[in-house]
Amino acid sequence: MFGRRITLFTLFGFPIRLDSSWIFMAALIVWSLASGVFPNQVPGLSPSHYWWMGVVGALGLFASIVAHELCHSLVARYYSLPMRGITLFIFGGVAEMSGEPQSAKVEFLMAIAGPAASIVFGFLFHLLMLAGRDSWPRQVTGILQYLSWINLALAAFNMIPAFPLDGGRVLRSLLWRIQGNLESATRIASRFGVGFGVLMMLLGAYELVGGFVIAGVWYVLIGMFVQAASRAAYDQVRRRAEFDADVPGRPPLPHGLGPA
Repeated sequence: MFGRRITLFTLFGFPIRLDSSWIFMAALIVWSLASGVFPNQVPGLSPSHYWWMGVVGALGLFASIVAHELCHSLVARYYSLPMRGITLFIFGGVAEMSGEPQSAKVEFLMAIAGPAASIVFGFLFHLLMLAGRDSWPRQVTGILQYLSWINLALAAFNMIPAFPLDGGRVLRSLLWRIQGNLESATRIASRFGVGFGVLMMLLGAYELVGGFVIAGVWYVLIGMFVQAASRAAYDQVRRRAEFDADVPGRPPLPHGLGPA
């Protein structure tokens, strides 16, 4: 999934890494904020103001994604799930696990932790924006308004029930609890992920036909990524189940539920 990565720092024992593709993502975010979002949101400023607002907004998004993934990682560590760290790449960020959760409960709590954190940060940025609306510079309140919106948008997008998005993992945890079988739950959840990927690619094609090239290409890329990641995740679980079945005495892939 990743290309060349550099380790930026370690946070609560988790290495925070940056994939080379994030550079393109960061440049695109800064450009879109400086040329479109902030001029419409806070009109009447000089171009230099919009560019530094774009840089600060991109850094705020960077921190928001790290916080989102860090909450996944902290819950995983609490339940003794091995974590390799957090990597930021072109489509956002990912908390890298070395295995699967041991129960549907752990899967649910770990999946919901990221969107919950994004919602909290979204409301906190909104409250800060309201507190300084009449006294702080418009540039500051404009950035806070953007960070509030982007955190809530992160939560909403990630809660789409398309595996391996957080919402897809929540769906898998519910199916796992009902069926008592991780492989079957992953197969169903991954189908939702594949379907969502196809819808995103169709939306991208529609945008391209309408002349919205950047949005169209972006939707197509996201759709391709979600579809491929969903299929790869199910293949990994299926292969693990087959391997466990073939090795005498090896503990099977977890199919039951943990303590309530």
